[in-house]
Amino acid sequence: MSTPLFAFDDVGLEVDGAVILDAITVELPADGVVVVAGASGSGKSSLLRLCNRLVAPSTGTVRFRGDDVAALDVRRLRRRVGMVFQRPTPFPGTVHENLRVAEPSLDEDGAIALLASVGLPAEFVEREALTLSGGEAQRMCTARTLATRPEAVLMDEPTSALDEDNARGVEELARSLVGAGVSIVWVTHDRAQIDRIADVVIRLDGGRIVSGES
Repeated sequence: MSTPLFAFDDVGLEVDGAVILDAITVELPADGVVVVAGASGSGKSSLLRLCNRLVAPSTGTVRFRGDDVAALDVRRLRRRVGMVFQRPTPFPGTVHENLRVAEPSLDEDGAIALLASVGLPAEFVEREALTLSGGEAQRMCTARTLATRPEAVLMDEPTSALDEDNARGVEELARSLVGAGVSIVWVTHDRAQIDRIADVVIRLDGGRIVSGES
C-alpha cells in the first residue's frame, strides 16, 4: 500500500473553546483530486489548513507522506505543499513580479512557462497584476503557488468568487495539474463541482468525518 499524501490520526482542533474538528482519523491519497466536502462551518477549510501548518492541531497528529508535519521545517513544508485561497490575492506590480514573490530567482522564460501551465499567454508576464480579472488573477495566483514546484496543492474553494466559465477553467487546470503529477486537495460545498472533479470525496459534518467515498 502506498504512503498517503496526508494522514490524520485522532486530530482535534479547538479555537477559543469551540470544537472545530473532533477526533479526525482519515487518509488522503496522493493520486487524483481529493475533495473535502461539507456545509459551511463543517471544518473543511480548517482541515485543509492543518496540512501545511497554517494552523496546528490541538490534539493528534497530521502526517505528510509519513512525516509528522510538526517536525518539518514550516517554510520548506509550504514550498512542498502550496495553497490557493478562496479569493485571489494579487500584489501590486507586474505578473512576473508577483511570481517572483514565491521564487525570487524566476527569470522571464520561467515565468512564461508557468503562465502557460495555467492557461495564460506569454504577454501577461508584464501585465499589472491588479488589472487582471477574477479568473485571470486566480490563475496567476495558482502559477505563483506552482513557482516553488510543490508536490501538492491545497485549493480552498478556489472558484467560489468566479463565474461559471472561469470556475470550469480552474477545474480543468486542477485536472491538468494532476496529469502532471501534482496532488490536489480541493475544498468545496458545491455538489455539481464534486461530481465533476472528485476522484475521492471526504465529507465533514460538524467537525467529524461522516463518509469517505471514491
